[in-house]
Amino acid sequence: MRIPLIAVLVLLAAPTLHAGTPAAPARLGLCAACHGADGHASMPGVPNLAGQRLDYLRDALKQYRDGRRNIPVMRAAIGPVSDAELDALARWYSAQLPQPQAQPQGQP
Repeated sequence: MRIPLIAVLVLLAAPTLHAGTPAAPARLGLCAACHGADGHASMPGVPNLAGQRLDYLRDALKQYRDGRRNIPVMRAAIGPVSDAELDALARWYSAQLPQPQAQPQGQP
């Protein structure tokens, strides 16, 4: 009796869990080229964005767009992105799970 009850509860909770995950933003492809679609950068020197604070990401993206952070490649990538698009990107990356920190060799 317990297993069917647990299965029903999990099925009822699934839409609620999925509702908290934002939809992939339309502008994700441009960011994903360097930062990865899931926020795990594959290029050296490119920061991981997965799990960063939403307000930090939102503010950083606005600063790149407005020129307050003068990183030419980011300024060019952000370009004329609207506040709504910046918000969607920030929400997406903040909702992604960060990669676990690798332990140095010889460390437990």
